[in-house]
Amino acid sequence: MLSALDLARELEAGTLTPDALFDRIEAAIAEREDTIRAFACRDLAAARAAARTATGPLRALPLAVKDNIDTGDLVTEYGSPIHAGHRPAVDAAIVALARRLGAVIPGKTVTTEFAFFHPGPTRNPHDLEHTPGGSSSGSAAGVAAGFFPLALGTQTGGSVVRPAAFCGVAGFKPSYGRLPMVGVKIFSWSLDTLGLFAATVRDAAFAAGALAGRDWRVDGELSATPTLGILRHQPGAQADEQMQAALQTAIRCAEACGARLVELTLPEVFADAFRAHTTIQDYEATRALAAERDMAADQFSDHLRQTLDEGWALTAADYDAAQTTAADARRACQDLFSGIDALLLPSAPGAAPRGLGSTGSSEFNRIWTLMGVPAVNVPGLYNGAGLPLGVQVLGPRNGDKAALAAAAWLEACLGSGRI
Repeated sequence: MLSALDLARELEAGTLTPDALFDRIEAAIAEREDTIRAFACRDLAAARAAARTATGPLRALPLAVKDNIDTGDLVTEYGSPIHAGHRPAVDAAIVALARRLGAVIPGKTVTTEFAFFHPGPTRNPHDLEHTPGGSSSGSAAGVAAGFFPLALGTQTGGSVVRPAAFCGVAGFKPSYGRLPMVGVKIFSWSLDTLGLFAATVRDAAFAAGALAGRDWRVDGELSATPTLGILRHQPGAQADEQMQAALQTAIRCAEACGARLVELTLPEVFADAFRAHTTIQDYEATRALAAERDMAADQFSDHLRQTLDEGWALTAADYDAAQTTAADARRACQDLFSGIDALLLPSAPGAAPRGLGSTGSSEFNRIWTLMGVPAVNVPGLYNGAGLPLGVQVLGPRNGDKAALAAAAWLEACLGSGRI
């Protein structure tokens, strides 16, 4: 994989040129893209040319863009044949900001259909017979394969954290609203959140902080030893034996490195909030995709069509009740973080499932997306077959730097051998 921080330092020092960087990534793409299929489309020549004259904190760094995010110079199809060949007039706000900061766009990455469940063609770089996760499939797989150091994704349920876990990369979903969603194809406006993929947590913090205009960097000395909350049960979620063992490994490692551990129980309202996520998502998705539903519903996948039909059957009263439950749970969530720096729990039920017909389950992610809290997948653990197993670090809402610092600390612990 390519470290964005290392590349930025080498570019700044003059020990690496933009052309040499693009020679490296083009070689990786030529070797593996035909089988991994991370890209929906690409223009490496244009990105290379832009890198030669780029300036700013992300100078010349390739940042791939999920194909539900508008780009004025590249086709944006939202993972659906309904929008085949669509060329937006302008960049999404996040893409314009990235270019202003010096990043260059090598291409668009495969998304599932409208960033929901129906999978695209992308395969997991660790084992081509396994899913890379979704909906940000190409972004996670491309970082894992060394095609680019950074990639944008979005999360409505678990679409950043889960593919990051399956592909063994860092994935960061900031607090809700921290990055601008203007120009992103909306599926659920109360839930959709931009996120970032990178080789390590520190790389993700560096790039996400630049995009947000915030001091999120955690690439200096390790932060103070955190106090971590451990959940023994989460409503609607169940980890398999290998994931449970990986979580215990992470807990032992954190404890060996000096972390204080606190066992916590989720408030009862979280069980209702888990169900509220689906109500809010489906109600909003039906309305967000109203134009497509009216003009080309026959081009939806069966799963999406059924979800939108169910969403249309929901009433405004159903939706309002779900939003009230979510608000109650967010207040309880704020109290949950008193006395701890972050929560530690699985990123997914297990490793990436075999087969490409599904992108896996978001059961460990949905409720936290609804809470709007920052979530970071920490890579570094594997099952017996060599597939990555991810654990996630969650912080309080708007406590993004604290969550990133705790995640970077844990990542360093896992890499220290103190397990």
